[in-house]
Amino acid sequence: MAPTGDFAITWLGHSTFTLATPGGKRVLIDPWVGGNPACPEEAKSFDALDLMLITHAHFDHMGDAVPLAQAHTPQVVAIFEICQWLEGKGVANCNPMGKSGTIEVDGLKVTMVEAQHSAGLLDDDDGRLIYGGEPAGLILGLETGLRVYHAGDTGVFSDMGLIRELYEPAVVLLPIGDRFTMGPREAAYACDLLKPKVVIPMHYGTFPLLTGTPEEFQKLVADKDVEVVVLAPGETHTISGGTL
Repeated sequence: MAPTGDFAITWLGHSTFTLATPGGKRVLIDPWVGGNPACPEEAKSFDALDLMLITHAHFDHMGDAVPLAQAHTPQVVAIFEICQWLEGKGVANCNPMGKSGTIEVDGLKVTMVEAQHSAGLLDDDDGRLIYGGEPAGLILGLETGLRVYHAGDTGVFSDMGLIRELYEPAVVLLPIGDRFTMGPREAAYACDLLKPKVVIPMHYGTFPLLTGTPEEFQKLVADKDVEVVVLAPGETHTISGGTL
């Protein structure tokens, strides 16, 4: 019998989320807390982590991956090149994968999908930008069958319609900050392609350059059949029974 517990998702600011799954797993997506100006101080440490997911190799998405992975030894899922880099830093339990692939980790399914962005890691020795693999979006399949799509840093692209057809994510986490990702207008169009039941905006307000706002996004999707959940950093949204 599938677990029937609640599903809770907490926004830690920018693109970082923690998830408490219906089966009791603790998941961290895009681990950037220590230097994240939007993350509440009390949310920057964790009692335990079972699974860490990384969408792409930029500091504001994996800046704390190494210390958190070493402290809590979660299973880590990322594109091949990020896993290779993490293993070189002494991180265990890495699960490399590529786009369109699906793996099962601790009873949860993770699918890697396309994202339109860039990626790169700063070398510790001389500060050079080194190749970090391609950017990606990640779809997490919970124990109840509910699918959550973290789009990573991306622009809107037509194959979001294919993501809908193949995976039917009910909860979608979309960037709206503009400049480096989609803005509100493009994110609203992404909702037309993805047709989620719940959308949570992210990647906005962290820095002055990120000018997109949830208020503008809400206006643009007001006529669409989607629930917009705007979270303050540190705030949690709960889905009773872990399904929609």
